[in-house]
Amino acid sequence: MTTAVKPVSVNKESSYRRNAKLLVHIILIMGSFIMIFPFVWMILTSFKTQGEAIMIPPILLPSSWEPVSYVEVLRTLPFDKLYFNTIVLMLARIVCATVTSSMAGFAFAKLEFPFKKLFFFIVLTQLMLPSQVFIIPQYGMLSAMNQLNTIFALIFPGLVSAFGTFFLRQFYMGLPNDLSEAAKLDGCNVFQTFFLILMPLTKTAMMALAVFTALFAYSDMMWPLIVNMNIEKMTLSAGISSLQGQHSTNYPVMMAGSALAMIPMLVLYLLFQRQFIEGIALTGTKA
Repeated sequence: MTTAVKPVSVNKESSYRRNAKLLVHIILIMGSFIMIFPFVWMILTSFKTQGEAIMIPPILLPSSWEPVSYVEVLRTLPFDKLYFNTIVLMLARIVCATVTSSMAGFAFAKLEFPFKKLFFFIVLTQLMLPSQVFIIPQYGMLSAMNQLNTIFALIFPGLVSAFGTFFLRQFYMGLPNDLSEAAKLDGCNVFQTFFLILMPLTKTAMMALAVFTALFAYSDMMWPLIVNMNIEKMTLSAGISSLQGQHSTNYPVMMAGSALAMIPMLVLYLLFQRQFIEGIALTGTKA
């Protein structure tokens, strides 16, 4: 009677896989710690005193957990106005970007019209140029319309999106032309083909565009500071930047304001977590 002997190579391969898996988990844990540590440090610093915040060597935990900095920042800044302006900015830019980019993407992908390639080249040119190039022209247009220091001034650069147009054009190009031809044979015109047939198939792509538009709008700091001088017309990122002094900065108060400014994005992520993940995954898999 003979007993089966397990091949040594199988044991080595299994041990190699376990070691590789362990190494991957260690790297992921270290990466997660590196990413989350700034947020932990921000929360801890918001409870420190100014002396503890600038102490060398730095200390991790505050001596007390009294929310003095939160009371101070709520007294200093009109957070109700900042929250309102930020939410309006995000919603308006999301609506404008998804609507205009979807129509433009459909036109560039499925329609034939004069100077189509030239117009699309202009869109690509806007993507290749830094956004700072357009600040002076956009500021001049708002000044001519007498719309400086308004909520509309915050929304103005996001009325159209070159990135959204390019992104949705690529998605529309991935849809088979047979759908458009079948709709045409059934008597649909261009608008019906777009609204009833093709646009419903791009909901995932539009959600991805909405996710990134919301992130870009939320983190936009320079433009609100340029077009608005009144603190009540600014967004969260611009309002928080006003806490930084020219010669000295109260870091606990600034960290408390930053922690409060994170609330809208945390709420959005908790409500639309699945859409955030799908949107990011789509941008990584769709050409």
